[in-house]
Amino acid sequence: MVKAISSFKKTEFMDMDVDQMSVPQKLVLQQWEKGLPNEVIRMIEQMIDPNEFGALLITDTIVSLDATPGAEGADWEGIINHHRLNDIRHVNKFLESANRHLPQGGYLLGCVETSDQRKEKMMARYPRAVYKLVYGLDYLVKRVWPKLPLLRRSYFFLTRGRNRVISEMETYGRLYSCGFRLVDSVEAAGKMYFLAEKTGDPDYNTEATYGPFIKLRRVGKNGKIVKVYKLRTMAPYSEYVQQFIYERNGLGTGAKFKDDPRITSMGHFMRKYWLDELPMIYNLIRGDVKFFGVRPISKHYFSLYPEEFQEFRKKFKPGLIPPVYVEIPKCIEDTIDIERRYLQAYEKQPFLTDLRYTVRAFYNIFIKMVRSY
Repeated sequence: MVKAISSFKKTEFMDMDVDQMSVPQKLVLQQWEKGLPNEVIRMIEQMIDPNEFGALLITDTIVSLDATPGAEGADWEGIINHHRLNDIRHVNKFLESANRHLPQGGYLLGCVETSDQRKEKMMARYPRAVYKLVYGLDYLVKRVWPKLPLLRRSYFFLTRGRNRVISEMETYGRLYSCGFRLVDSVEAAGKMYFLAEKTGDPDYNTEATYGPFIKLRRVGKNGKIVKVYKLRTMAPYSEYVQQFIYERNGLGTGAKFKDDPRITSMGHFMRKYWLDELPMIYNLIRGDVKFFGVRPISKHYFSLYPEEFQEFRKKFKPGLIPPVYVEIPKCIEDTIDIERRYLQAYEKQPFLTDLRYTVRAFYNIFIKMVRSY
């Protein structure tokens, strides 16, 4: 279903009687007030001026806008999709098509049932004993099955991608990867509604996966971007919301993002024992990293370092085991000092420095039982 409204100026007729309104104005008011929960209307009124819209597309689609009758081949200044993302087979294809149909600064309003909301709904619906059984089965079918490389095709063939589990962080990550930024979000009617603004073009990342193994783009020697292999500890597309999480939460203990909501419960366990970094052995074999060295970090985290240290750090190949395993940092300034001391020592005595630091790191991990945060 598509409603194309050429004029979306709610403020022009807020004080008018319904009988005084034109047909297009009545249509806008009806769609605006009846199509969205009151909490969502308040969010929009607080965050944007409806007069900014010149053309608004209101739809209820589960496919790309390029394949939606009445929406293809047109440009809009605002798009509202009443259908939740959980039922869209190709979520990013839909978001990318919305991006193409919007100008810079255009808005997209959509909704999703988050994984937490799904869990709460089950808890309210079933007795505790039954809930555990139902949730366990749902977890296997909706989360594990689609992430298994050899079986994911059969999952999407049978379900057509309907009623899939999507976390709040994955939703934000997909939005940012498709050229949007989150303006605000609100929970209403058992769903999370999000308002996003177009800020650029989609990344068209063909390497993003749901599976347990992931490839992350990291800053390597001479500033070259290398693809580092790890075990998944975060929601899919988490890389794209690093700036968002940093601005919202800042840095906490260990110079890591404070109260990072992207990390899964299993992810916390794997990070505590550094299990997520085991696949980096493949990068060691490939020569992307050496055995001991500074950690390969994302472009965003790299940008938090002082420029002079960025230039100094880029002279060296990153490592599988970093110096922060030897000296545990409490803040980013500690991390910079620890890495600087190591790199300055390595510059003078490469072999002896790596040997000394490796012994100390192993002592901390296996004897003192030091664990990651």
